[in-house]
Amino acid sequence: MFERVFSLKEHGTTIRRESLGGLVSFLALSYILFVQPVILSDSNMVEPMNAGGVFVATCLCSALACFLMGIWANLPVALAPAMGHNVFFALTVCGVAAVGGMGWTWREALAANFIGGAVFVLLAATGLQTTLIRAIPDSLKHAIAVGIGLLIAFVGLQMGGVVVANPAVYVQLGSLHSPVVLLTLLGVLVIGVLLTFNVRGAILYGVLITALVGLAASHLWGNAWGYRLVEWKSQVPNPVEGAKATFFGVFQGFGQLFTENPPMRWLTIIFIFLILDLFDTVGTLVGVAERGGLMRDGQIPRARQALISDGLATMAGTVAGTSTITSYVESAAGISAGARTGLASVVTGLLLLGSLFLYPVVEMVGGTVLVPAASLNPAAAAGAPVPCHPVVAPVLIIIGCYMLQMVRRIAWDDWTEALPAFLTIVVMQFALSISHGVAWGVISYVLLKVLRGRLRDVHPLLGVFALLFVVFLAAA
Repeated sequence: MFERVFSLKEHGTTIRRESLGGLVSFLALSYILFVQPVILSDSNMVEPMNAGGVFVATCLCSALACFLMGIWANLPVALAPAMGHNVFFALTVCGVAAVGGMGWTWREALAANFIGGAVFVLLAATGLQTTLIRAIPDSLKHAIAVGIGLLIAFVGLQMGGVVVANPAVYVQLGSLHSPVVLLTLLGVLVIGVLLTFNVRGAILYGVLITALVGLAASHLWGNAWGYRLVEWKSQVPNPVEGAKATFFGVFQGFGQLFTENPPMRWLTIIFIFLILDLFDTVGTLVGVAERGGLMRDGQIPRARQALISDGLATMAGTVAGTSTITSYVESAAGISAGARTGLASVVTGLLLLGSLFLYPVVEMVGGTVLVPAASLNPAAAAGAPVPCHPVVAPVLIIIGCYMLQMVRRIAWDDWTEALPAFLTIVVMQFALSISHGVAWGVISYVLLKVLRGRLRDVHPLLGVFALLFVVFLAAA
């Protein structure tokens, strides 16, 4: 059966090699099981989602996506909720005004994401996704990735107490005497060391080591601190009960999406969800296929099936209650271990399903630590306790480092490319808004090219997007 479905001999592989590749891919991406519930239940959201429900949706829909990719497209590419997309979902779209958010409910955001996924499937089925991707210049694509990476890192620094609020200068470093900050920095160091030694599953192992250190330190000194960095819980909420609160919420969100928001706003958010998914998916598929020697005459085999699988996974994820599901570049780790067919993706999917039983560990590792404000910033002694996640925070900081590598691909010696890229990156950071960063980048790119007399560099679709973004900013 395996030979008939996956053509193992044709690809020069075996069941054992594919199983090992699937396991390695799982170890490389499994950090998302800890991170996703934390981000989508963030206290800065207008209505935080149920962490248990997000965890169940992440496991189930990521597994479904891996099965689709493995059996239908026969590619060793694993899928799970995308980093960056989840931050956009939680802080930009669903965030409170104090953090630059638009104030949507998570149901509205899921509805917009569902529509973006449906459009993705339509584009993939008709082959039009290439036209849309070509409309966005490479400099802006790379700048968007860099900007999102920096934003993810900033969120991680906040979650770890390394950066705290300061009304006079906006932000400042947290106290290096704080146990939360020290544990966060230890986590970054541990993951960094593991990565330098090319340890497969470095991020997962780093999370577990950091959690164990935090658990031991809390046992020894937690009473003196007045809080625990990591707390072992003998009883945790049933994630299935949490899933009841998130499953099918997307359908309620459709009514809210169209009745409570002007058309320009929801059109823009759907567009952002769509292009982020397109960039991530196509870029990952090409990179992973090239790394594994899977390209055929410069083309990804069964690319259409792969893209449709990705879009369907996003739609399923929104129905269950999680943000955009997309292809993971960490699949390259599995390919390096020998994976060459979709059987590896099926193995990864089975492991994701089995992870449903690990929720007690996820709840312990991702638990919120309420840290006295004075512990992070002595000048804020009277402030409210600060919610921190010192075990998960290092992951976000490391992911930011991953994504920052794209900055070297921007044409910094051409001002018509460099300035729009720069504005994309910095506006994302200082406005805490991915959508505004993309808008400033696109508008400035078109303006500079037109004023420089290089209209031929501007794809007609990009001109349309620029006009739409002008309307979006004017209506904001």
